[in-house]
Amino acid sequence: MLGRIAEFFIFGVMPLVVGILVVPELSVAAERTLKGEVMYRERIALPPNAVLSVQLADVSLADAPATVIGEHKVAPAGQVPIKFEISFDPQVIRPGMTYALQARITVDDRLLFISDTRHQVDPLSNAPQTIMLKMVSEKPASAPVFGQSWLIEYIDGIGVIAEPQATFRIDEAGKAGGSGPCNVYFATAKVDGSTIAISDIGSTFKACASDVMAEEKALFEALAKAASYHVDAGKLIIVDKDDRVILRFNAAT
Repeated sequence: MLGRIAEFFIFGVMPLVVGILVVPELSVAAERTLKGEVMYRERIALPPNAVLSVQLADVSLADAPATVIGEHKVAPAGQVPIKFEISFDPQVIRPGMTYALQARITVDDRLLFISDTRHQVDPLSNAPQTIMLKMVSEKPASAPVFGQSWLIEYIDGIGVIAEPQATFRIDEAGKAGGSGPCNVYFATAKVDGSTIAISDIGSTFKACASDVMAEEKALFEALAKAASYHVDAGKLIIVDKDDRVILRFNAAT
């Protein structure tokens, strides 16, 4: 009888022991966090409904959209410096790939500030990150500048110009030029969106009065400093790299 009880005990327990041994052990990847702050140089307070969005993205492929790995939104954003923490799965980080942080501040879906340069980062590093944002220009969208003849109205360093009337024109092939206060001139223009660069400025060699030649010299110097443009109310306005107005033209009829 005792032997049968022992036999029952052994065979009754074994299935339980086997069942415990075959349960697989769960493996959970440890989540990582990338921390930092967002700033901008302008002394402007953010509206109370401003929203900050910071993304960690794989930007390895230049000809393809960035792949977002993690994102953190701060709403309301408060005031700079604004802290952020992006949580992500470290298993998606691959050697040899390029990762960057990109950030923007919006108000009612209107863009106020954005990171305009690549902020490359090692996601697995514990180093805190500082992202510097740039304010988005509120200038009106640039109108097409090609094929229109423009009459000079203002030259930096000279002021408002009445006579003699100088002109300016750009075609889609990048050829620019017109009639200066004294000479016919020509140049090369590169236009990309609202940016403009004018180079290789040359002219004929006619001599005029000293004040007229001074106007022409100032015109050529201003054209060489052109950085961006916009068209507003029929006027072509060209600014330098410091966003200072250096040339203003009226559309010729």
